[in-house]
Amino acid sequence: MITCEIRTASAEETKAWGKRLARLLSPGAVIGLEGELGAGKTCFVKGLAVGLGLNEEEISSPTFTLIAEHYRGGVPLYHIDLYRLEGAGVEELGIGEYLFGQGVSVIEWFRVLHVGMVDEYLLVSFTFLTEDERVLSLTARGEQYEKILQALLEGGQGSGVGDQK
Repeated sequence: MITCEIRTASAEETKAWGKRLARLLSPGAVIGLEGELGAGKTCFVKGLAVGLGLNEEEISSPTFTLIAEHYRGGVPLYHIDLYRLEGAGVEELGIGEYLFGQGVSVIEWFRVLHVGMVDEYLLVSFTFLTEDERVLSLTARGEQYEKILQALLEGGQGSGVGDQK
């Protein structure tokens, strides 16, 4: 397990880290997001979307829809928000169909997911410092995600979706 912290001073910096990360991901990747409401999770997902070839304007928090599917990029993006499920209903959501499939699954309120449903993933936790500043704590669980995190920290951008070093 590898953990690191990244400070961002603006929404644009938060998006930029999401975009960098997306370029290192391949289909089947699972990214868990944690943090208070308004901490920057959806902003980060907008950056991921851009890195996957999607329009960030199409990305919004799926709090009421629970799962937003985006197919216009190179790889599908499944933006899942478990905030309203708090323990009940996760299994009925059919989330297993999205995990490890043909797209990248990004799950807000990741802690709501049942233990053992996902063994390997990258968890990004968001903490407020000021109105604009955040700390992004990234924790890689599993060898694949450790390599992705190392490449991200080394500035590895890859040449497109699926490039891993």
